[in-house]
Amino acid sequence: MLGRRGGAMSDQLKEEIAKELGFYDTVQQEGWGGIRAKDAGNMVKRAIEIAEQQSNM
Repeated sequence: MLGRRGGAMSDQLKEEIAKELGFYDTVQQEGWGGIRAKDAGNMVKRAIEIAEQQSNM
């Protein structure tokens, strides 16, 4: 049996980014496994941008 991997991003942050990038509907309907690889990559890129902005404050 496979365990769930813990992630660095909170569920709330992932949901906010998915909404911002326009694929939250897919997440709601199909789960995180339903998003495209490109969307996942864009989500990571956006999370990095947010982290960098917060560290510069």
